[in-house]
Amino acid sequence: MSSLLNHHIDQFMTHLRVERGLAELSIDAYASDLTRYAGFMEDNGMADVTEDDTYAILKHMIGLRDEGLGSRSRARHLVSIRSFYRFLAEEKVLVSDPSSLIEFPKTGLKLPDTLSVSDVKKLLEAPDPSSARGMRDAAMIELLYAAGLRVSELIHLSLNDINLEAGFVRVFGKGSKERVVPMGRFAVDKLRTYLTTGRPLLLKHVTSSTLFVARAGKPMTRQGFWKLLNKYTALAGLTGKISPHTLRHSFATHLLMGGADLRVVQVMLGHTDISTTQIYTHITGDHLQAMHRTCHPRG
Repeated sequence: MSSLLNHHIDQFMTHLRVERGLAELSIDAYASDLTRYAGFMEDNGMADVTEDDTYAILKHMIGLRDEGLGSRSRARHLVSIRSFYRFLAEEKVLVSDPSSLIEFPKTGLKLPDTLSVSDVKKLLEAPDPSSARGMRDAAMIELLYAAGLRVSELIHLSLNDINLEAGFVRVFGKGSKERVVPMGRFAVDKLRTYLTTGRPLLLKHVTSSTLFVARAGKPMTRQGFWKLLNKYTALAGLTGKISPHTLRHSFATHLLMGGADLRVVQVMLGHTDISTTQIYTHITGDHLQAMHRTCHPRG
């Protein structure tokens, strides 16, 4: 495998582990798929990824089919490849994503993991509101869900990025793109409690412009927040792997189930392409069908 391609794949694996908080088994599956794709590229004399790789990806998918892989397995390979290319486009390694033109094999794809509204409520109520750290953790988890933030966006927020009076948070997403997202009254209330009571106790006379601080005023890290979320998942009595991205998926799903417009959700999530947001329509479509069966006289 070429050193350049290997470097890009390593970067993507770090993104999956740290940014998206995927389980090691999932990361291993991505690595296996991309190693196989990289081997195909090397066999065909391609040293690195480019914006013109659409035909190469299609040829690889046809090769997988000819080797006897079923549609579900090929779909998983394409998920890995598309996620990889989308990451490279978002990181400005590539100008455009050459995989976006390739359709998935006809099969049911795994949809993003989400929590029910009641499970989200249990998680949000898990931190101890009487301690400084509990105030901080409650505000962080509430804001993550309320505004659909990525964990990297959450931990890099500064004091100047929140407006409690207006109820908005300013976010700098991938590619330093700025967006302004409403955060709701619960997040506003928990942030106000944290800022007036919890944060001064955590700082202990140290000054910091970072919104969420850890020991000695240092910014919270992604790994640190991941550990906190695991702790509160257990305290809330929830089972399964819950990552920061699970709350982001839940934010989008719950908005759409409540009747929000897809393009509004796209803006709040910071998605450049609405096709990225459209995966949630599969989830809400199931919800609408269930409502129709329950509520319609001829459902």
